[in-house]
Amino acid sequence: VSRVDLHIHSTASDGRLTPAEIIQKAAGRGLTFIALADHDSVDGIAPAKVASQAFPELKVIPAVEISTDIPQGEVHVLGYFIDYTDPELRTTLDRFRNSRLRRAQGMVAKLENLGIHIDWQRVQEIAGGSSMGRPHIAQAMLEKGYIVSIKEAFDKYLGRNRPAYVEREKMTPTEAVALIVKAQGLPVLAHPLTSNDPEAMTIELKAAGLVGIEAYYDGYTVEEINQLLGLAQRHNLIATGGSDYHGLELNETAIGGADVPIEAVERLIGLAKQRNLNLRL
Repeated sequence: VSRVDLHIHSTASDGRLTPAEIIQKAAGRGLTFIALADHDSVDGIAPAKVASQAFPELKVIPAVEISTDIPQGEVHVLGYFIDYTDPELRTTLDRFRNSRLRRAQGMVAKLENLGIHIDWQRVQEIAGGSSMGRPHIAQAMLEKGYIVSIKEAFDKYLGRNRPAYVEREKMTPTEAVALIVKAQGLPVLAHPLTSNDPEAMTIELKAAGLVGIEAYYDGYTVEEINQLLGLAQRHNLIATGGSDYHGLELNETAIGGADVPIEAVERLIGLAKQRNLNLRL
């Protein structure tokens, strides 16, 4: 198990465990640094910080994962050491969450037209007041027996270009990088291989303030990791990583399972100090 995991989701977005449960799990696995990086939400950070006081050896890095849109698909940008109390950041994320809610309602309506009847109230219960995501809809479909796994829901219905997919309001990757920089954070490109041309995307975002790319990631092969380490080196970026843990599937990478070297955190902390950012550890 790696001592570092810089990409974890909680019930503040579409994860299954509360921030406090994430802290307990991470501490139980002997981790020393984690980043709670919920989708378009910073609501889990304060409770995670409180819970982590019981585990002095575990440091929690405040983070966020912002979903952005490009014509060829989705690009996600992580922001580390952000000022999660920043009013502009919070207002923008609130707007995003409202668009997630409208999008989820649209997907439930499309599923209804496909003969898949799930109860909107049940989807809200599963989401539990957190940022509404497609996994919540998938969970409701699973409960009613329409699918046998969360993956099947995405492959057949909820993924991009699938029959129940609905677009939502997003910002461009460059705008997300700028928002993170403005909130005193360090922007990192999440799972770069979801982009058609990771190198072109990296170059474009570095010009906007990108400081790293996620090289150690759930399911990446040794070849893919080496390819991304080379990309990071060429453009003088920090290679970070994490499990992208949601607590949703039995076969997903566990917290600390992405083998992220401690150097990733050391370099992020070094850069934050160099820029006089408040580490908020």
